[in-house]
Amino acid sequence: MRYFKLCFMWTILLFGMTSTFAFAGNTDPLFINLTSENSHRSLMAIGFGRAQQERGHPVTIFLNDTGVKLASKQYSATYKKQQEILRKIVADNGKVIVCPTCMNYYKVSEADLVTGLKKGNPDMTGSQLFQDHTKTMAW
Repeated sequence: MRYFKLCFMWTILLFGMTSTFAFAGNTDPLFINLTSENSHRSLMAIGFGRAQQERGHPVTIFLNDTGVKLASKQYSATYKKQQEILRKIVADNGKVIVCPTCMNYYKVSEADLVTGLKKGNPDMTGSQLFQDHTKTMAW
């Protein structure tokens, strides 16, 4: 029993000095990396972001790879629900950043972006991703 107590005390002392715990705050920013135009996956990601925004979290959605199609007016019939939620996110001070390399690859022009969505650049994306306490998710 004495050995157990000694080991337990050393464990607490060791972990107490070397571990850092991450705690989520009620208003920590959320950065969602969305790489898919799949209807179900994209709706889950965008819907989750919107739900967290409604709970006080600043939200940034980064659309890249085939996810850039969600930002294009040419696909508005296919992604009507997703684009509706993206507009709500932007209207409530959220950010939707679209990967410029992916836009070029999938032939989505800046003029074709849904109103309020922004063609990204390293400074814009980095300023959102590297904010203190930002939590990230990927779909």
